[in-house]
Amino acid sequence: MTSAQAWVAYLSKVELPVLANTLRRINELTQSSNSTVSELANVILNDAQLTSQVLRLSNTVFYNQTRTQVGTVSRAITLIGFDAVKAMAISSLLVDTLLQRSDRPHLLKCLARALHAAVQARCLLPKRSTQALEEVFIGALLMNIGELAFWSCDTEQASELEHRLRQGGATLEAQKTVLHCTFTEITRGLVEAWSLGPFIRDVVAPGQARSPATRLVRHSVELARLSEQGWRGPEMDHLLDKLAEDTGQAPGTLRDQLKVNADEAAKMAVSMGIAEVTDLLPGAGDRAMEEPLSPTPVRDPALQLAILQELTRTMTEKPDINEVCQLVTEGIHRAVGMERVALLMSDPTGQNLVPRRIAGRATDAWKEAFVIPRDGTGDLGALLPSGTPSLYQPSARASGIAADPWLGRVPALTGALVANGRLVGMFYADNADSKAVPSDGQLSAFSHFLQNAQLCLTILSKR
Repeated sequence: MTSAQAWVAYLSKVELPVLANTLRRINELTQSSNSTVSELANVILNDAQLTSQVLRLSNTVFYNQTRTQVGTVSRAITLIGFDAVKAMAISSLLVDTLLQRSDRPHLLKCLARALHAAVQARCLLPKRSTQALEEVFIGALLMNIGELAFWSCDTEQASELEHRLRQGGATLEAQKTVLHCTFTEITRGLVEAWSLGPFIRDVVAPGQARSPATRLVRHSVELARLSEQGWRGPEMDHLLDKLAEDTGQAPGTLRDQLKVNADEAAKMAVSMGIAEVTDLLPGAGDRAMEEPLSPTPVRDPALQLAILQELTRTMTEKPDINEVCQLVTEGIHRAVGMERVALLMSDPTGQNLVPRRIAGRATDAWKEAFVIPRDGTGDLGALLPSGTPSLYQPSARASGIAADPWLGRVPALTGALVANGRLVGMFYADNADSKAVPSDGQLSAFSHFLQNAQLCLTILSKR
């Protein structure tokens, strides 16, 4: 690649075509006045991990200050709004896609900056209409999409640039030497190629900002970079004066607010499953003295009741197996309090059960490695359920699989899904590295959720 256009084509068509197409589709839907709730919901529901992330974020105070429990994507769009769900989907999609491809330190640092800038822009915006809030959030998140995309790729240029930066080379000069262009030029090309919208186009355009919101986004991105060296200093003081003009706040008051916003960014990172970047955000040392940001899920009877009521409503109106299974998966994870959950269904051969929906951390390996033969053989055959939902206790000789250190080796809850007397799927839930044995109350709640999934499957199989 010897130009920005070549890098844009390579990233769009070779490295990140799925990300590009999904972002384009989401933007098309949210910019069209004819789009319906179901159309946006269907785009999100096509990705089980994305669905889980959107529902998790929909129930955080950052997006849902009413604390009304949200159990489906459609309900999230109705209660929280198109633009808010769009912001959740884009941020989750970006984080999950890029981190699955690389764990380079520069990528983690760029993600931390992007998320920090996005939260700052959203929290600082003076006129807080929903559309404007999410517009500045996405604008700040994607302002350096070219750099994020580059560091997610395993290329010779990425390794060479990483080496040059470690040697202390000037960032801009190193980019031009290795890439024959700059990250900014790549970003502008991706914004056009991926149809990311007019606001982001204005944010990354050369020259002065064309609107107060665009100016706020640019200043928030600069703030995220400078804050890595602390909240004081000549550059930071100068930037605070500019932000004071953007927001109408006094610089002294604003500095305190920025620190609160940085903590909010850390909480959001945890909600998105990327707790590792919190160490790269300002105030990491202070947060380390507080309670852990990522507590193990615990049983929540109130949330359990809310999701079961949502399940009843869904079953009464129009049973949809995909929506029901998503509600059950989220219910087991968030209400029953199980760290990791999977719905497994028959693969095309009919010989194995493989994951269809996943929730929880440290589950990326499940997509390829979590396979249970229907005849009960193999390393994970002992997990195959029989009869009513039950507690799986691993034997002393349980071997598990190399791709996951806990699967098959820790206590878990399992339950079968049956259609016309034949096993077609199952739910699995464990507590990963904590190795905590699920309680009787958790087993009972797990059984309630499975009964709803089984009822929906039974109704549909008789049609």
